[in-house]
Amino acid sequence: MCGRLIGGLAFMTDNPEWLPPLILLKDSEGDWDTYLDKIYQVFRRDFVARKPVFRGIRLALKRHPISEGKEATFWHIISEGKDEQNRTPDLRRCERMGWPCPIIEMSDGDHNLRVWENQRDDETRICIWLSFDGEDYLVVLAKRKEFVLLWTAYPLTYPHQKRKLQREYEAYMARAAL
Repeated sequence: MCGRLIGGLAFMTDNPEWLPPLILLKDSEGDWDTYLDKIYQVFRRDFVARKPVFRGIRLALKRHPISEGKEATFWHIISEGKDEQNRTPDLRRCERMGWPCPIIEMSDGDHNLRVWENQRDDETRICIWLSFDGEDYLVVLAKRKEFVLLWTAYPLTYPHQKRKLQREYEAYMARAAL
C-alpha cells in the first residue's frame, strides 16, 4: 500500500473496493436525458429507498424545491455554481453519483477517509474527504438536532480547495487532541 503526502497528512493510494465505478455518459450512448434518469435512479436507490445513516444518526435530504420531479439535494450534487437557481450540471459530479452513500456509510472504517466538523455561517457541517490514487472527493453533511442533512458532494479539483480543507482538518484534529 502506497501513500502520498499533502501538507503533512498521508493519504492512501489504494482504491477502496467498496467504492462503485463511475457512471459514464458514454454508457448511456451520450444521451443526456437517459443519463440523467440513470444517475437519478442511483440517487433514489441510495437516499430515498435505503434511508442511510451516518454514524448511527438518520440522514435526510433537502427535498424542496422539487424541479423536474427531482429533489433539491440531487440537483445540488450534480451541478455547480453559486446561484442556486442557475447551477450548471457537471459531468465529474454526475459520474460519481454512486459515491456519496458508501462514503457516508464507511466514514468510521476506511483509512482513505478523513472526517471532521467545521462551521459555515451559523451551521455545523460534517466533511468527509475521500482521497486515493489522485482522486479527491468531498461529501458535506449539515448537522441538525435529530438528523444530518446531505448537503452536497463533489470532486476536489483545485489545489487551493485541498489546502483549505487540509488546514481545517488539521485544526479540527488538533482541537480534538486537547
